[in-house]
Amino acid sequence: MKALVVASQSDQTISSLQITDVEKPTPAANEVLVKVHAVGLNPVDYKVVEGGVPSWSFPHTLGLDVAGEIVAVGAAVTNWQVGDRVSGHGDLTKNGCFAEFVAVPTYQLARIPDKVDYETAASLLCGALTAYTAVERKPNLTNIQTVLVHAGAGGVGSIAIQLAKLHGFRVFTTVSTGKIKYVQQLHPAAIIDYRKEDVDERLNQLTAGRGVDLIIDAVGKSEAEKDLRRLAYNGTLVTIVDVPDITSVPLFDRGLSVDVVNLGGAHLSHNPNQQADLGRMNAEMLKLVASGKVKPLIEKVLPFNQIKEGLQIIKDHRVVGKIVVKVN
Repeated sequence: MKALVVASQSDQTISSLQITDVEKPTPAANEVLVKVHAVGLNPVDYKVVEGGVPSWSFPHTLGLDVAGEIVAVGAAVTNWQVGDRVSGHGDLTKNGCFAEFVAVPTYQLARIPDKVDYETAASLLCGALTAYTAVERKPNLTNIQTVLVHAGAGGVGSIAIQLAKLHGFRVFTTVSTGKIKYVQQLHPAAIIDYRKEDVDERLNQLTAGRGVDLIIDAVGKSEAEKDLRRLAYNGTLVTIVDVPDITSVPLFDRGLSVDVVNLGGAHLSHNPNQQADLGRMNAEMLKLVASGKVKPLIEKVLPFNQIKEGLQIIKDHRVVGKIVVKVN
């Protein structure tokens, strides 16, 4: 079968990736074999190439986000059958889904509703499930009124804005100047151009100086440390990229909380409930899109022979929204 692979450990660039023939996988007892119809592209897909993963053997097939059709089931599989339309977010330590077929454990899967096509399903995984975790799993939403979502034009931020709005929260977001028009379609309560505006000053105006109840940070450690000062009493920071230094922050005095999202860590947790939650969150996202409550925001759909170009576009920040690749 055809697959996009890292041929050797020394290949650490997008340009060195190869589309080549590899052996078709055989599903283990608790796995199914999926004929891949579409895959979603993410920044992590090229970052793991550049950084390497110690557990890989070579050639290693890339890819985390898959949508396709089950064509074979493992000996211990009972709740899934050949012909099921499914999607799932994979384990980056294993051979991935940028291929014609992939073997995956059933815990990560959700059935794709009839109203949702393969391309849409493939777009709702890594970024969307990270956003879902950041909004629906980590914070206590009881007393939330205001939410700040950083990088609102990104794959995580654009979904997080929509999820937070479904709860009726006032949602603010930060974007660069060129992405304001794109984010306007999500109708947040306020869009802050961080290149031209003072974020702290604008947030003070928007919250009457009280601070923000929930902040979702997909930028990095430095921004997360600023966010701790932006939180209201009993506020929560959910950080996705890195953990802030909290040594000089009066967490107790202000009742602050810091949560960390590591979506892919569930695969390695050895916790069946946490692993199964990947599938549950996936099913919920598919339901929200099928009902029209969340927009998938696909920007480009590319053929499989352009998958390297798609990864390069993401690395070069030449796209807003999601890039999906059709495989079969």
